[in-house]
Amino acid sequence: MCLLAGRTEAGVVKGKVTDEKGAGLAFATVYLQGSTVGSTTNEQGDYQFNVDPGKHTVVFQYVGYKSQTKILEVPEEEKPTPIVLNVQLLPDVYNLNEVRVSLSGKNPAYGIMQQAIAKREYHLKEVQAFTAQVYVKGLQRLINVPKRVLGIMKVPAGLKPGIIYLSESVAELSFMQPNKYRERMISSKVSGSSRAFSFNQASEFNVNFYQNLVKAQGVNERGFVSPLANNAMFFYKYELMGSSENNGHLIHRIKVIPKRKTDPVVTGYLYIVDGSWRLQSLNLYVTKDQQIEFVDTLRITQQFTPAAGNVWVLQSQKFTFDVEGYGFKGNGYFTAVYSKYRIKPAPFVKQTPAPAPAAPATPAPAVAPPIAVVAPTPAPKLTRKERKAQRNAPPANGVPDANFFKKKEVLLIEKDANTRDSTYWSEIRPVPLTEEEVIDYHTKDSLQVIKDSKPYKDSLDQKNNRLTVSDLLLSGYSYRNSFERTTFNIEPATRIWQYNTVEGLVANLRIGYNKRFEDRRNFSIAPTLRYGFSNEKAQAKIAASYTYDLLRRRSAGMEGGRFVSQFNAAEPITPFVNTVYTLLLKENYEKLYQKAYLRLWHNRELVNGLSATFMVDYAQREMLFNTTDYAVRDRASKEFTSNEPLNAEVGSTAFPRHQALAGIVTLSYRPGAEYISHPDRKINLGSKWPMFNLTYRKSISGLLGSDVDYDFVSLGVSDDLELGLLGTSSYSASVGTFWRKNQLYFMDFKHFSGNRTILSGDFSGFQLLDYYRYSTQKTYVEAHYSHHFNGFILNKIPLLRKLKWQEVGSVNYLHTAAAGHYLELGVGIEHLFKIFRVDFFTGFQERQKVSSGLRLGYGF
Repeated sequence: MCLLAGRTEAGVVKGKVTDEKGAGLAFATVYLQGSTVGSTTNEQGDYQFNVDPGKHTVVFQYVGYKSQTKILEVPEEEKPTPIVLNVQLLPDVYNLNEVRVSLSGKNPAYGIMQQAIAKREYHLKEVQAFTAQVYVKGLQRLINVPKRVLGIMKVPAGLKPGIIYLSESVAELSFMQPNKYRERMISSKVSGSSRAFSFNQASEFNVNFYQNLVKAQGVNERGFVSPLANNAMFFYKYELMGSSENNGHLIHRIKVIPKRKTDPVVTGYLYIVDGSWRLQSLNLYVTKDQQIEFVDTLRITQQFTPAAGNVWVLQSQKFTFDVEGYGFKGNGYFTAVYSKYRIKPAPFVKQTPAPAPAAPATPAPAVAPPIAVVAPTPAPKLTRKERKAQRNAPPANGVPDANFFKKKEVLLIEKDANTRDSTYWSEIRPVPLTEEEVIDYHTKDSLQVIKDSKPYKDSLDQKNNRLTVSDLLLSGYSYRNSFERTTFNIEPATRIWQYNTVEGLVANLRIGYNKRFEDRRNFSIAPTLRYGFSNEKAQAKIAASYTYDLLRRRSAGMEGGRFVSQFNAAEPITPFVNTVYTLLLKENYEKLYQKAYLRLWHNRELVNGLSATFMVDYAQREMLFNTTDYAVRDRASKEFTSNEPLNAEVGSTAFPRHQALAGIVTLSYRPGAEYISHPDRKINLGSKWPMFNLTYRKSISGLLGSDVDYDFVSLGVSDDLELGLLGTSSYSASVGTFWRKNQLYFMDFKHFSGNRTILSGDFSGFQLLDYYRYSTQKTYVEAHYSHHFNGFILNKIPLLRKLKWQEVGSVNYLHTAAAGHYLELGVGIEHLFKIFRVDFFTGFQERQKVSSGLRLGYGF
């Protein structure tokens, strides 16, 4: 006898949510009461989601509209017929007579907001931990595309108006107080590329208005003061627009009005639940008045829902934006739907005993409930191997504990995440695609085979590989073969043609070749030919590198030949700037020597956060001398200086021809470094700890005829600091010393990043210091600090805040035996015309002013 049992499937409920005029309500929330199973409508107001067999109450709600409920019964069938529920929502009528709270202030809203602000921290911490499934869809479209950026850079031929990015992802997001996140991307879909993974990251959408300062990366550097912040009354005015009964709760509609529109604030509406004083929903926006970049308006909408455990959780949120800059114009959105919560409330949350469940009218579904509260249980003792496995395993069937967050992997993308078929997406997608999105997927996915073909890529390359005047003069020329994933690069004329007093007019031709493999391995090789017309010397070198393991971040390379080099290998002055100053101002700052050399290096990550570079360098080095004194503007009162650098520690920096062999080990370590795991690579992120750097260089005498013999060690620390509304800071400091100094030459000294020109390529170094005067072979201490106020001061000045300039301050310090205590203080303005920066620096030595000057550069 054989018993066959039919398998029941989840039903599908779908429909359209419209407003009072019959137009579709975009991003309205639809969910099953008592759970977070549900959906968000798309831009046309359509929705759909799966429902298990049984009787359910469906809630339809939208910010500012009266919610509705519908009773839904899904029969047990092997293939149930989709159930259609169309709903029209009407604007909520808010009555000022409904207010039942002891109020203070000129407007009743202040009493409500005082209660909400007092409960802010409680609601911020009421969920101790959770796991949820998060669906994220992102779309970006271009409306206008310029032919050139800033009239110079050519826009790729394939960039046209229309959808440029459409992607969906489903992830399992885990959270634990105070701010620990781990995410596992289960599925990913990118329009037009089956091999790509979505840029959507659920943890990046954690915009929490219960925090005092809301950060919005890529939009505003300072963040925004929340209307619920402890100091919100200094930034906002509030107005009660009325109160209304909605889904069993009395909801107060509060209008949020900035006191000063140019402060880092938001505008819009909060919907506060009476009694618990929590957010039921919000609809807020920011504009360019808030100093946001490249975005005209950013609107944020969030919906919250009650969950088991006497807490509320975020059910959906969306970000819509308009973008404009450098001739581009477009818009887009990101929407996120949260479901299948498993929650661990904080210990201070009072739990209400649940009534005994009645016998179900239909068999219970085989899947886990959408929301569950997990009570804490004593953790069993585990072996070391078991603890490691537990940290790596996703939190299946429960809320993660502290062990789960010990691993610093914040995002894991599963290997087969981008291989899901259309059937999978039609079943799991909680937000229906719009007609525009369906067409985009169909068109781009159909064209993918064509776009991956050699004829198509060749035709696109033919357009992009056209040589222009700007390529020759400014950016350099690149010739791409997209099908073979190869690129040839030639530098611009400002790098090819140089001038210095050692070689005279110089032709310096560097041709770069790069090959990127399908698995993201990368190989590059770059030969350089150089000829000086004054000293009549031809030189050449070749450099090559190979990145062969992106998971362990391993690469190797070599460089060798006979070539000129600045005494400071970091090249503190660029050839182009030196050419201009030499020809026009008769200042030959660039000091060169010649070396025939071979350098081998290998880089890898030893453990998470700890990277090492091992290098061996052998060179035959010899002096070079000035061979020309030509200048376009010949100033009789000025003479070119010798190619022998002046130094305060030694009487002469001249040296005989010699050989040098050195081994260098560099360690970089950031404790607690977080990272993202892609199937084919690892992406390192930051941590709350700074970066530590240790460098040890040992020169070896005798081996291979080496004439140098010394040891050098340095220890450094650097980091970036976020200081809220005050802006952001960056600092670096290092200390180093030489010992066993039996023999070394001037290029072996410790050199510092000086600058004697008005142009600054890097504001993180010294701006007034001579290039080589205080180079040292003794102990040194070096420190740099800069603070970007991000408009904290200038934003308060009416005539200046419209320019969106931002102020910056800098401090640079050096101590050596010869320099004593050297200090630079600088103040400046950045974001001039969006990309430029100008600073004024003053230098002090042993408390005496020694120099001052302006410096110009880039400051995005």
